[in-house]
Amino acid sequence: MASAAQVVALLGGEKVVGRPVTCDLDIARLIRDGLPVDVVDRLVGDKTVTPNEVSRIIIAAKTMSERRRKGGLTPEQSEKVIRVARVLAEALETFGSRDKALTWMRRGCAVLGGKAPIDLLDTDEGAGLVESLLGRIAHGLAA
Repeated sequence: MASAAQVVALLGGEKVVGRPVTCDLDIARLIRDGLPVDVVDRLVGDKTVTPNEVSRIIIAAKTMSERRRKGGLTPEQSEKVIRVARVLAEALETFGSRDKALTWMRRGCAVLGGKAPIDLLDTDEGAGLVESLLGRIAHGLAA
């Protein structure tokens, strides 16, 4: 499982999230307090996710504009961002290469019913399936 530090690094680090993060409890506090909109901008700017993926799995574009005006994401939206970042961090760790991890995340997978792993990150259950598959890949049990 990806560490809190790995997750926060994908979101731009402590500078972007606005406070030090050393453990999962800190992540829970970030979610509860609501993340800054800049974390989503960072994911898109780094080409970790596309704007279309953000709209499908994290927050609709119109809602994102509203959250910019209000100054931050809601706890529910923040939880979605963390879920996506945690799975992506785990994929990066599993594949050891950003390009390989992002390619795998966007390629249809028979084990996931032909769906691309990234498309399942809109729900906790889907993210769990992807994390389980990544764990099996890391241990040489799935391709």
